[in-house]
Amino acid sequence: MFLSSYENKIDKKGRVSVPATFRSHLNSIGYNGFICYPSFNHSALEACSQDRVEKLSNTIDSLNPFEEKRDFFATSILSESENLHFDTEGRVSLSDKLLIHAKIKNNVLFVGLGKTFQIWEPKNFEKFKIVARKKAYQNRSNLKWETKQKGEIS
Repeated sequence: MFLSSYENKIDKKGRVSVPATFRSHLNSIGYNGFICYPSFNHSALEACSQDRVEKLSNTIDSLNPFEEKRDFFATSILSESENLHFDTEGRVSLSDKLLIHAKIKNNVLFVGLGKTFQIWEPKNFEKFKIVARKKAYQNRSNLKWETKQKGEIS
């Protein structure tokens, strides 16, 4: 899983070191990089494994091929996605298009979200985190633990 947050600096060549725990997780599932695309909801980047983007593609493909929303999703996610590979030092190069969308200039914040992660400009994430914590608190009753059925062995 992708957990925690890590801040790293972009070097002069536009490369950034991906957190070792994120690289390790991706390597453990057979990847030497990740897929990255602009977020719909934030000035941030979405990042995931190839498997995850394939599931997303299958979901898009399940929509009616003649509906506009299928084209909207495919265009906004798949055509904007970039396959980023780690160099020998565990860095990736984020394109100008991705950096502009996320308003990233010098530092990058990698934010673990379980099966995916996001890449933010650190100050923008701090603002979002305040709102997210407040909304999570307001909606905490929606988060329920899975309970065992009677007689199930844990």
